[in-house]
Amino acid sequence: MFRPLVIGFLVFAIILAGAFAGAMVRRRVPEHHLTEETKNLVSVSMAVVATISALVLGLLLSNANNSFNAVQGQLSAEILRLDQLLRRYGSDTKSARETLREYAERKRDDLFPKNPADVALGNQSTYELLQEVEDLVLTVKAANARDEWWLAQAMTLASKIGDTRFILAQHTEQGTPRAALLLLVFWLTLLFASFTLFAPSNLLSTATLTLCALAIAGAVGMILELERGFGGLVQVSPLPMNHAVAVLQAEARNETAGGHT
Repeated sequence: MFRPLVIGFLVFAIILAGAFAGAMVRRRVPEHHLTEETKNLVSVSMAVVATISALVLGLLLSNANNSFNAVQGQLSAEILRLDQLLRRYGSDTKSARETLREYAERKRDDLFPKNPADVALGNQSTYELLQEVEDLVLTVKAANARDEWWLAQAMTLASKIGDTRFILAQHTEQGTPRAALLLLVFWLTLLFASFTLFAPSNLLSTATLTLCALAIAGAVGMILELERGFGGLVQVSPLPMNHAVAVLQAEARNETAGGHT
């Protein structure tokens, strides 16, 4: 849980150290090197670095935010679609639908447990429930071409759900390349060093640079947290999975109530 926080703190310390290094260089550089033309040159050069850094930082943050949400939304949609296909097929798939509902409930508990440390992206017992759904679908005998088509579509969706399970389990190992992150930190350190190279050192400038460095370090920490997706301080939304489970449970209650009437 604390790894992104530690990295964020290190980024903060490195960037702030760059700012103090710029201030130290300013005290040792002869005055004739600090001309207005030199200031303009450094400002224009660092503007290019700042633009590239902002673009890369925004891209990394956007990608980290979207990746897990997209995969998890896909999983819940596929579960609902599979249940719909099995329901339309008929009563022969009732056992498969009940097992699918149990799988959805178990998957939700694996991804969003009460204790974030208990996240299990690749829980084998949960995956075995999905395999049981596939076995139950295979036991259904198609009476005509229509039924055969429904069963083929159901098996295809069940296979996709299994694929998504492995994607979720492997996704945590495919974060932002550390080389790209180090290069971004290097750019930002140069940028902060340029800020103090010409600006006078006082309480206001020091406080401003410290807060800016803290904001950037927070953004880097946010990227790392979002890449984890599950079990961290910042998590993807559980709403899609909760909605899928609620729909399946509501359908089960309605069928039970209809069977008793």
